[in-house]
Amino acid sequence: MIPFIDLVAQQRRIRPQLEAAFLRILDHGAYIMGPEIYALEAQLSSFCGTSHTLSCSNGTDALALVLMAKNIGPGDAVFVPSFTFAATAEVVAWMGAEVVFVDVLETTFNMDPLSLEKGIQAAKKKGLLPKGVIPVDLFGQPADYDALHAIAEKHNLWIMADAAQSFGGTYKGKKVGALAESTTTSFFPAKPLGCYGDGGAVFTENHDLLKIMESLRIHGQGEDQDKYKNIRVGMNGRMDTIQAAILLEKLTIFPEEILLRQKIADRYSEALQEVAETPFVRDECQSAWAQYTLKVDPLKRKEIMEGLQQEGIPSVIYYPLPLHHQQAYSSYSWATETLPISESLSKTVLSLPLHPYLDPETQDHIIKTFCDVSTRVRAKKVA
Repeated sequence: MIPFIDLVAQQRRIRPQLEAAFLRILDHGAYIMGPEIYALEAQLSSFCGTSHTLSCSNGTDALALVLMAKNIGPGDAVFVPSFTFAATAEVVAWMGAEVVFVDVLETTFNMDPLSLEKGIQAAKKKGLLPKGVIPVDLFGQPADYDALHAIAEKHNLWIMADAAQSFGGTYKGKKVGALAESTTTSFFPAKPLGCYGDGGAVFTENHDLLKIMESLRIHGQGEDQDKYKNIRVGMNGRMDTIQAAILLEKLTIFPEEILLRQKIADRYSEALQEVAETPFVRDECQSAWAQYTLKVDPLKRKEIMEGLQQEGIPSVIYYPLPLHHQQAYSSYSWATETLPISESLSKTVLSLPLHPYLDPETQDHIIKTFCDVSTRVRAKKVA
């Protein structure tokens, strides 16, 4: 079976550096908040051109840190796309605030500005106080931040970019991490830049917000960094030193890996455009290609996936059910009576293996098999 994401091949490339980094941590013994944490934060800020980076325990806690720092709570409305992973909505619910689900664009799968406008009006009609927007850069492509910022400014809302899948991408020449007042990302192992456990980060231009999050990250500690003097209710949101060390090594090869991902995505799209709807990336964007996601006929999807599986090719559906139809979120608000694009995409999307170490022979096998299976399934349906 072809691995959907091959972390083993990447590890072989940098294993000596990783082992040396592990030994350094064993020698200095600072397993929590060691020097590698601060080195990583500095390197990440340099990489994306943002003023401040705060590492943390995972991508979900990164989202929560920002919401906690902004005192989001009951009666507040926060706008979230429905076609994404649950973590983005989950953190809003943690705060006791109202999630308002917004539809996405059929082309990019990212938040639809027109649906956001409708969601803001719907929230106001319910007596909610609109506070913020959390666009998700789905599958690696940044959302249309200029359009979203214009709406946010008109309604006095903040934007927090959820870049769990897009770190390494760009929008109009600016890197993800510097496209909003705050941006969060995840370093889950399968992400474009991933560690070997859980990890996350918040990027921000707001120094005051950073200082609050620094406190929240370690149990609401005081400005003297004494965790036994608590000035606010916080969390245990620290990243382990060993994960920071891993990310430091991976960051050295990350720009090359992004280029390799792009090269494979381009090859896929050229070869598969006759048998499926290939991903659309706006001219002003560079995707990090967290996933390569096609659209296929919903009546054919299951059979296509079974055909791929028979040839040792995994495929995954991200996401089989939009959030506004999930049981856990059934009581929350929708921008409109239906969110038709989110509902349609959940029935048509299909992701293929894509990672920097996917060799040309394996790419050929995936391309040929997908074309053969799709053609066979289509002919069978017609007959």
